[in-house]
Amino acid sequence: MSATASLPSAEPAVPKNVRWVLLGVMLAMLLSMLDNMVVSTAMPTIVGDLGGLEHISWVVTAYTLVTAVTTPVWGKLGDLVGRKSMYLASIAVFIAGSALCGAAQSMGELIAFRIVQGIGAGGIGAGAFALIGVLAPPRERGKYQGMTASVMAIGTIGGPLLGGFITGHWDWRWAFYINLPIGLLSLVWLALMLHAPSQHIKAKIDWLGIGLLTVAITAVVLAATWAGTTYSWGSWQILALGAVAVIGLALFVRVEKRVGEPLLPLSVFTNHRNYPLAMAMLLVAGVVMFGGGLYLPLFQQTVQGASATNSGLLMLPMMIPVVIVSTLAGKVMSATGKYKIFPVVGTAFLTAGLGLLATMDTGTSRLLTGLYMVLVGIGLGFTLQMASTIAQNSVALRDMGAAMSSVNLFRTLGGSLGVAVFGSLFTRATQSHLPGTGGTDASALRKLPAGTRDAYLDAVAVGTGHIFLTGAILCALAFVAALFVIEVPLKKAAPPDPAETDAVATAT
Repeated sequence: MSATASLPSAEPAVPKNVRWVLLGVMLAMLLSMLDNMVVSTAMPTIVGDLGGLEHISWVVTAYTLVTAVTTPVWGKLGDLVGRKSMYLASIAVFIAGSALCGAAQSMGELIAFRIVQGIGAGGIGAGAFALIGVLAPPRERGKYQGMTASVMAIGTIGGPLLGGFITGHWDWRWAFYINLPIGLLSLVWLALMLHAPSQHIKAKIDWLGIGLLTVAITAVVLAATWAGTTYSWGSWQILALGAVAVIGLALFVRVEKRVGEPLLPLSVFTNHRNYPLAMAMLLVAGVVMFGGGLYLPLFQQTVQGASATNSGLLMLPMMIPVVIVSTLAGKVMSATGKYKIFPVVGTAFLTAGLGLLATMDTGTSRLLTGLYMVLVGIGLGFTLQMASTIAQNSVALRDMGAAMSSVNLFRTLGGSLGVAVFGSLFTRATQSHLPGTGGTDASALRKLPAGTRDAYLDAVAVGTGHIFLTGAILCALAFVAALFVIEVPLKKAAPPDPAETDAVATAT
């Protein structure tokens, strides 16, 4: 893209009603977070109605893949055309996709309509963090971290509960139709109240960059989804996808260095070292969030006998500290302008919490598991939103959309890769001990001979132990990354231009 105009770097003062505006932004963000959780819970009922069990994984994979692919495109379009218009457009696309999914008459239609939903979700994820960066200067953003953390907690905990309620009391189609009133409320709310700086830059769209990044991300997500399940890690299919991802990424970097208006300006990674360090921490946080959210309830339901109907409540010991700690850390950051200590302490808590979770066995009580989860929640509260703030403080307003789309992209990829690797570790530990029954729920396990049941429960404990040990090692690496963060003062005006802070990075 060769730009013919440039944006001023100045930014208007924080709107007086910024909390009300951000409430509309968070409401749309909640939509996309809730959706996958609700749909996952409703999938058995959906398959029972539409059939197509062999294609069930694509209902989730198609949504995740398209979300990841379109995230950077939405972010760049927001930089070029206007963040408000792009955010409203993404909500509208998500609403349309939800209505189509609810009306689907076959599994093929549902997968196709989930792609439409995923396109909208990519824009919602990219636009939310960019709008926070535009509406609030760096020093003030900490005050609003609790809102973002609350949305994540509600999405993680409320999704399974809402999905269970809908499938138990309503038709499964309401798992999608429920998005319509919430989405329309958010759309009207933001159309009336959101006043973000608008820009219209005449530029050639970087179609080659979009294509190459799409190929690379698609290969990564498909490899993460299929490895260890559909195909073995060493199969030619997974190796081929890995090669495509590497080649596609290398060509993408080469193209982005040469075009006038790149899809993802590489300068955001090179002008200040805080940005790639923040991306590393977000990648690890995504692994912990998705991996912990999947395998902690599995351990508690299978080994500790917790009820599957209250699966969302099992995450409360981890998610409540996320909200509390994130809110407190944000207030301290806004008051003092200091932030480096938070990701350092946060990654240390994550390492310790996951290390303790790795020691669990069949005799570990739910109370002790809950205490370990509190440590992980504290770590996520200190790390997740603070890493996003560090990333926002490391880029110029001109590139905020593209940079913040990378925040969402890295978190999504971290989750996809984490689930894939963890799934392979878990399968390897439990495969030889899988009970020969129709399921592994509490009623099915009770019917097994005592020896077989105990062997399987031991295998589940070992498998989850491997998962959390791997997570602890990754968090230890994130701790090292946090130590290298440079504490550039948070300004009360516009976000600093990377050129201004590069001298600080070079000097240190």
